[in-house]
Amino acid sequence: MGERLGSGPGAVSDGLKRSFPPVVDAATRVLVLGSLPGERSLAAQRYYAHPQNQFWQLMSPVAGQDLVPLDYAARLSALLAAGIGLWDVVAQARRTGSSDAAIRDLAANDLASLVETLPRLRAIGFNGATALRHGVAQLGAAANTYAIVALPSSSPLHTVGVAAKQAAWRALADYL
Repeated sequence: MGERLGSGPGAVSDGLKRSFPPVVDAATRVLVLGSLPGERSLAAQRYYAHPQNQFWQLMSPVAGQDLVPLDYAARLSALLAAGIGLWDVVAQARRTGSSDAAIRDLAANDLASLVETLPRLRAIGFNGATALRHGVAQLGAAANTYAIVALPSSSPLHTVGVAAKQAAWRALADYL
């Protein structure tokens, strides 16, 4: 229950939850990868839509501007202008709720093919342990080409405060 029916990115019509398209361009230097959008994000069709998700707060110092008050399109534009891209490691999966621990029957996004299209890519940040575990495995040998940055999850389910997470996230700026 509570799953949105439809056919667009992230839509749930066959019990599978799907990730959104990547937000990248040829100038992307840092790629931030999550696991799979949560319920609120799927319903809103926006990355990191849950109001308690700390992603936009954590990315603001990295992007060099306060992303929180911006509308969604402006947030994505600001990330791209700063050389930051977004995507998820899971293309589709079954999951009750939003917890990464509940992900089942997953199919991976083709991360290796995506990073090959990003000539300026220097670092890949993984938002949470699930993204890191699956993403590094999916990249295989290509992971050795980039700085790999393990990030504490921005999810509201990871209850550590923003201040405790900020140093790890700010490290992404070193690659811009």
